[in-house]
This record gives sequence, structure tokens and C-alpha cells, in this order.
Amino acid sequence: MDYGLIGKIEKAKRYAEERKRFLFHKFEVTFRGDNNDHKVTFTDGAFVCDCEFFITHSRCAHTMALADHLLKEMVPVSESA
Repeated sequence: MDYGLIGKIEKAKRYAEERKRFLFHKFEVTFRGDNNDHKVTFTDGAFVCDCEFFITHSRCAHTMALADHLLKEMVPVSESA
């Protein structure tokens, strides 16, 4: 194996452990909920989900799972959130 590639693999593992290195700006994900799939988007510091709870509360279990747990410190949160 190429020794340069071995070094890059190790560096990638180290980077992956340093969550603050990553800052997402925009993405779309299908969230497989208990009852239905939901489309969650993140753009300009704001999450949007197509579930009924989000429509009335501007937050839901789907967006909180992503923002507060899975991607914690990896998404900039808008001031209005």
C-alpha cells in the first residue's frame, strides 16, 4: 500500500473525531420516522421539516435529533432559531 495514502487515512480518522472541523451550510435528508418518512432541510442556519409538529412549533423530534445530537457543533444555528 502507498505510505502516503496510509498517512491520509490516519489523518482522515483524526479529522472525523474533531467535530468542530466540520460546518454544514446546506443539506437535505430523509428522516425515517416511526410512522412516516420526513424531508428535513438545513439552509442558512435554519432547519425545516415537513412534519405537522414542525409546522406549528418550528422544531420537532427530527430537527432536534439532527441539530442537538447527531450534528451537534457541526451546524451553525441562526439567531432566530
